[in-house]
Parts: sequence; structure tokens; C-alpha cells
Amino acid sequence: MKDLIIVGAGPAGFTAAIYGLRAKLDLFMLEKTGPGGQIALSDVIENYPGYSSISGLELMQKFEEHAKKFGLEIQSSEVTGVEDRGDYKLVKTTSGDIETKAVIICSGAKPRKLDVPGEKEFTGRGVSYCATCDGFFFKGKDVVTVGGGDTAVKESLFLTKMVNKVFLVHRRDALRAEKIIQEKALTSPKINIQWDAVVTEIKGNTKVEGVAIKNVKTGAEEVLPVQGIFIFVGIVPNTGFLNLVDKDEAGFVKVNKKMETNIPGIFAAGDCRDTPLRQVVTAVGDAAIAVTSAETYIERLK
Repeated sequence: MKDLIIVGAGPAGFTAAIYGLRAKLDLFMLEKTGPGGQIALSDVIENYPGYSSISGLELMQKFEEHAKKFGLEIQSSEVTGVEDRGDYKLVKTTSGDIETKAVIICSGAKPRKLDVPGEKEFTGRGVSYCATCDGFFFKGKDVVTVGGGDTAVKESLFLTKMVNKVFLVHRRDALRAEKIIQEKALTSPKINIQWDAVVTEIKGNTKVEGVAIKNVKTGAEEVLPVQGIFIFVGIVPNTGFLNLVDKDEAGFVKVNKKMETNIPGIFAAGDCRDTPLRQVVTAVGDAAIAVTSAETYIERLK
């Protein structure tokens, strides 16, 4: 039986592993896709202490190298459920069941969809949720980005390096992103902000050829002649496999200040939990607390 299973190989997961391995806990990590999480897709990170500018992928590689220095084992497997068996937990995976004394959920989140006509049909054919992944394919073309937060504005700025024009569609009359990146977007000659607007349809035949938008104040509608659309309207937690723990209406795991869920021995950290801020630095802090709490819990079982 393991002391600890960490679910997810993002910033929180790797931090939990580093702290747990240094505490000599018998643990390993479960990850269904690949190490890094969503942040590995970010082109530039400028607010993680110690790095004035670094790509998300490079930062996560450093996290992984650090964790493996202490002997971290990562198993490629999808978690399908977690059961409470009293003094131990049963983690159910696509590779089999694992018994462990404690679990830290660091499963992160995924992009939220617009759920408009054409979105599903043109995903991969002009509809994207990652500028870093797909921006290259739109070199010299016109695109739409959707959203007003940090991710939407940062990705819009990234796209200006390769596309002809970015139409940033935002449902309000002010952006929510950090002031410093707002200023860059507002002064960029390649970014045209469509205020008070929402996307109503993504048009095309075999690929995206236009995006229909509607002004929420005037009701005016128009079709922007673009070849791509990048959607950044929030995230959905990867917590569908968790039925035991309390979650909010959006599916984010509820925890206390010790990162404890309502089930003793199950903890949560990072983007999958109910938190007012989702950044690498907050995920790291969450995980440090979660491991300390888990270590205390495990000691009490002895």
C-alpha cells in the first residue's frame, strides 16, 4: 500500500511530489495525458517569481526535473474514481486499482466551450483553445479571440506575432486582465477589440470562414471575415471522476485552509479546487499545504 497518490502532473502535482518525496513518503503520480498540465501550453509566463520571462513548457520541465531528482515515478493512467475504505483509499484507474493511505487531487481544469453552432463542427479546422499550439497555422490570416481575462489577452498578444489581425471579442466594456497586459493589447495595432459583443455562430463550409457576433447592448449583428477563432472563456475542472467529495456548482472541489476535503485522507490543490485565483504560484502554495496536511494525516494512522 502506498502512503500517497498524487493525481495530476501540473504545477500542483509536481510540487506535491517534491514535498512528499523529501518527507520520505512512499508515493507516485498518476497522469492521463502528459506532464505539465494546461500551463505547459502558455507561450510566456512573466509573473512566476524568479523568472522574468519563461515559457510554460520550460517551467514545467524544470518542475518535472526537480521532482525526478528525488525519484518521482509517474504512471500513465486515467483515474476513474476514488473510494473511501476507512483507513485507506482505493484509487480506481484504467490500469487497475491502487490502495493508498491518502490522495491529493491535482487534476487541474480544461477550457470551457462556447456551445455555439459551428464550434464542435470546426474544432481542429479553425476552432482552437490554444494559441501556442495552433497559432502558427494562421500566419498572415485574420482571427477572432474570445474572452477578457489574462489568458484571452495574453494569447491575443501572442497571436499578433504571426497573424494579420486579431478581433478580440469581449462581452463587457472593460477587460479583466492584468493592467500591464491590458495596456499592451489596447495599444497594439493588430488587435481590434469588439466591446459588448458575444459570438453567436461560427460559419464555414469545410473550415472556419467567418464568426458571427452580436452586440449585447444594441442588438447589432455582423459577421467577421476570419479564418480562425481562439476561445478563452474560462475553465471547467477535471473532477468528474470524484463522487465522494463536496464540490461547488461548477464542479470545483471544496477544501478548507489545510486543503482537506470533507473526506479524511483526500486533499485537493491547484486549479481543480474552489479558489479565487488560479495561477502557477497559487497551485504551488496549495500543494505545499496539502502535502503537509497529508503527512500529518498519515502519521495519525500509525
